[in-house]
Amino acid sequence: MASYSSPTPELLSRRILVFIIAAAVQVGLFVIFETGMASRIINVVAPPIQTDIVQEVQKRDQPPPPPPPKMERPPVEVPPPDVAINVPVETNTTAITVVRTPKPQAAPPAPVHRAVIRGAMIDVRGSGSTDDYYPEASRRLEEQGTALVYACAGTTGRIEGSPKVEKSSGSSRLDQAALRYAQHAHYHPATEDGKPIPGCTRFAVTFRLTG
Repeated sequence: MASYSSPTPELLSRRILVFIIAAAVQVGLFVIFETGMASRIINVVAPPIQTDIVQEVQKRDQPPPPPPPKMERPPVEVPPPDVAINVPVETNTTAITVVRTPKPQAAPPAPVHRAVIRGAMIDVRGSGSTDDYYPEASRRLEEQGTALVYACAGTTGRIEGSPKVEKSSGSSRLDQAALRYAQHAHYHPATEDGKPIPGCTRFAVTFRLTG
């Protein structure tokens, strides 16, 4: 059975002393807060913060500050364009290359020779005068006129075929006389590059009374 021992007088005196000190502290704190001494103690320990307003005195007489210096922009240099040169790469290949031989061009054609042709002409001096063929009836009736005759001659200058009247003189007698004159006349043959060839010509036969 456990035995219970009573506390000693020293232990009781210590407990009473601690209780008295705690009670005294609580009473002191209550008195301090009730009497306003707490705020006084705070003011003593930490003095109030003073704020001083410093007014900036503007200087009126001084000139305004100079403007900031102008900064010059350096010129912008444009880099030169990059030129890419594609160099063909030689490749070794075993492929068969077909080489086409150009066809020989034909020689230009030789210039075409154009022959110089001169037409036939009547030989006026070798043919005599038209007065020899002037009809007597036309003389008496004083018929005059000019007939245009078409005739062809060979290489010897003699007439070939029958001459024709292309434009009448206005008198059938004078037209017939003009055909007789053309039939017996002499001609210069036509030529090609100077060589005589057959050709035709036109000429006028005029009948006019004289004296």
